[in-house]
Amino acid sequence: MTGRPIWYELMTPDPGHVAPFYNATLGWDIQGIGTETASGHPYWMIGRNDGGFAGGCILLTPEMQMSGGTAAWIPYFHVKDVEGTVEKAKRLGAKVWMGPMQTPQGTMAMLGDPQGAAFYLMNPILPEGQPDAVSDVFKPNAPGHCWWNELETTDEPAATAFYTALFGWTAENSMPIGDKGNYRFIEHDGPLGAINPWLADYMAVGWVPYFGVEDVQAAYSAAKANGGTIHQDIHEVPGGDQIFIAADPAGATVGFVGKKGA
Repeated sequence: MTGRPIWYELMTPDPGHVAPFYNATLGWDIQGIGTETASGHPYWMIGRNDGGFAGGCILLTPEMQMSGGTAAWIPYFHVKDVEGTVEKAKRLGAKVWMGPMQTPQGTMAMLGDPQGAAFYLMNPILPEGQPDAVSDVFKPNAPGHCWWNELETTDEPAATAFYTALFGWTAENSMPIGDKGNYRFIEHDGPLGAINPWLADYMAVGWVPYFGVEDVQAAYSAAKANGGTIHQDIHEVPGGDQIFIAADPAGATVGFVGKKGA
């Protein structure tokens, strides 16, 4: 799992306000389970309808907003040595926003890449009696799970160099997008997503997860009916899947993806 996404966290000012949006589009239940982080922040688990968890939801406090925090999805990447990886990331130009800390779930740290995109590092504690347990939050082609991880950035070559050096990802394939540069595909024991140098007006530097749905049109209608703002209409992408991009009611950008004809 090293270098792969193992958790997704929604930072939002009012989880109850966005809960109907995610329930309607993905069937998720934002639950009051695990109500505090190690640092004392309120926390909600996001339950999938298959009984697993899609990720978590942390409160974006007014103090965090005053410091520049905005509603957003942030990925966690697995590493075996959080402290060592933080030091390596610093040498590669990252900023440390939360240094390594021990939590009941494992060791974690929060960083900003050289262009400012937030992400976590984590070495999780495995559930008791489950030494072979692996995260399933990133599981392409399974509805309710993440299928694709897209980094919106101002400098694709620099971002590609940073993440491939930090995690050992490969990024040999790309798709040209005119004068914006290359849409760079990232892989690590299979496709992970892409690094996107094209920042549309609605985009900010950061990671955007694309979550799988069974019926793209139904999810699109549900997003609009539950306070979402459509940033990019349904369209087909290479490989035949259909996607659209929206902002949830608090403004966090999120992608939706499903099979054509679903």
